[in-house]
Amino acid sequence: MPALRRALGRWDLTAIGVNQVIGGSIFLLPAQVAAVLGAWSAIAIGLMGLVSLSVALCFAELASRFDGTGGPYLYTRRAFGDVFGFEVGWMQWFTRAASQATIMAGTTLALGYYWPAAMAGWPRALVILAITAALAWVNVRGIRQGALVVNALTIAKLLPLAIFIVAGLPFVEPSRLTTLPPLSVRQALAGALLLIFMYGGYEVVPVPGGEAIEPRRDVPFALVLTIVVVGGVMTLAQVVAQGVLPDLAVHTTPIADAAAVFLGASGALLVGVGSLLSMTGNNAGQVLTGARMIFALAEQGQLPAWFGRIHARFHTPANAVLFTSSVAAALALSGSFARLAVVAALAKLIMYAGCAAAVLRLRSRPGGLRPATFVVPLGPVVPIIALVVSIGIGFGATREQLLGGLAALALGGLLYASQRTGIRD
Repeated sequence: MPALRRALGRWDLTAIGVNQVIGGSIFLLPAQVAAVLGAWSAIAIGLMGLVSLSVALCFAELASRFDGTGGPYLYTRRAFGDVFGFEVGWMQWFTRAASQATIMAGTTLALGYYWPAAMAGWPRALVILAITAALAWVNVRGIRQGALVVNALTIAKLLPLAIFIVAGLPFVEPSRLTTLPPLSVRQALAGALLLIFMYGGYEVVPVPGGEAIEPRRDVPFALVLTIVVVGGVMTLAQVVAQGVLPDLAVHTTPIADAAAVFLGASGALLVGVGSLLSMTGNNAGQVLTGARMIFALAEQGQLPAWFGRIHARFHTPANAVLFTSSVAAALALSGSFARLAVVAALAKLIMYAGCAAAVLRLRSRPGGLRPATFVVPLGPVVPIIALVVSIGIGFGATREQLLGGLAALALGGLLYASQRTGIRD
């Protein structure tokens, strides 16, 4: 029987995490954050990095007990049983496929700035299908190849941002960062919810644990470093954009507009190219991690064995890669991904809260698991903070988001029940 190949090191895992958090939206979010939080934006982004670290630390402790594929699915299944674990795994795969479709559609819009035809008709379909086929092919060929593409695109997306930050800091007007008006509770809550989603994505780091060389050591390292890196990059990018543009909230392309101020037209072009590379990199990471999620469900006997087949030559979950890529492409072509995006809020609540609670559960009832090689300090304090953050997502979600999430959960429940019936028969 072929097995997955362990080829991912700690830097590969870190690149996967950074790549998933820093997507194309970083080039747009500074204006959205400023519209809600005003001059508090840069401070809030830095503080939310610390809050997100509380959740990431819970993931890190759990990851230090496991060495298989699945990440949050494995942790919550072990702590709370098959049904809850399945729902976590299902919701994570569901949101990954929808997110992959969203990023592909966004790539056609970004490309449309240079090639307008790419935004509609057969050229749009051709771009979506070409991206899907290329990334699926790379990921079927091997985990090493998939990781190398993610690594290269992560570096390629960080370089324009690094140039933007280093070149822009001397042009920052400090008063735009230090003149802080009163902040209402409503503003703070709305901003916090937006920033929680801005930091989302690091939860995929443990998913390919079954292909990591030293998962119990390297996955916790990559989770913590991911938050440190993205927190620094996003905070500094906000500082520059906010400090350079006097009316940041009204700019639809804030990073490009700020770059044009101190780097001219070439700076705006650099940011535009960086945006395309960032979205492509994010898409590559979605293929790699999304496929492993549905593979993990099949590997544990909770989906048909076909999804868990490993390619005899390449040692990759080829069927899972092809299925996930096909679903994402179909969603992108149909435009239905936009309606599926509402599921993300409840998916994150269940995944983050489930993992925070799993830390406390597995500390008291390890059930034969190996001891954690990384233990979050301060006893139950950090997991409780992570639980509060997770529940906050639910309070901040709209009625549409909650109903969409519940519908996805119900669909997952039907899939679970049908699979259990099939096993008994």
